[in-house]
Amino acid sequence: MSFAREGWPFIGIGIAAVVVSFFAAVHFRSWPLWLVAILVTALALWCAYFFRDPERSGPRGPNVVIAPADGKVLMITEVDEPRFVQRRATRISIFMNVFNVHVNRYPVDGHVDFVWYNKGKFFNAAAEKSSLENEQMSVGITTPSGVRILTRQIAGLIARRIVTYSKVGDEAHQGERFGIIRFGSRVDVFIPTTSVVKAKLGDITTAGTTVIAELGK
Repeated sequence: MSFAREGWPFIGIGIAAVVVSFFAAVHFRSWPLWLVAILVTALALWCAYFFRDPERSGPRGPNVVIAPADGKVLMITEVDEPRFVQRRATRISIFMNVFNVHVNRYPVDGHVDFVWYNKGKFFNAAAEKSSLENEQMSVGITTPSGVRILTRQIAGLIARRIVTYSKVGDEAHQGERFGIIRFGSRVDVFIPTTSVVKAKLGDITTAGTTVIAELGK
């Protein structure tokens, strides 16, 4: 099992805490300290589990839109997207809980033409207003056929750190990692309204694997 690079400091701290807690339990021969050591070990294992970063494969192609995040399809709605798509678009919102893999992946192949950070608030990511008011990072991709796709990482109540590797001028490769959100949040994908949406409300998606839409030809 591989782990996201952002997780290594947390995993390292967890390992150190486990070593110290068990050393103290052995040294002082204290049952309460043994319980503490067991709890610290459980937390360290959960931290490593949270930052897991498995390899992913699945359908690929110029007309396929792949889920950028593990999670649950929370909303599918038509909205205005003025910053990059600059027209009406279908927004598919995927909510990640603390047990999901949090590495995000490009939904399509293309060219990164837009990266925008908005320092905002930390409302519940499941709320509609979080799409506009929460801290977020948007990455706009122009596909080889000229279609504009926007992916937006949104922080939530618990998530306080968005990491995006993308820079304007980068090449986006479908299914490749482009960022991570720490400790649960939401990722929105904006696609043309002419697309055929394959995802349904309540669906569970797997980043880099699940087909959520097909672009109109």
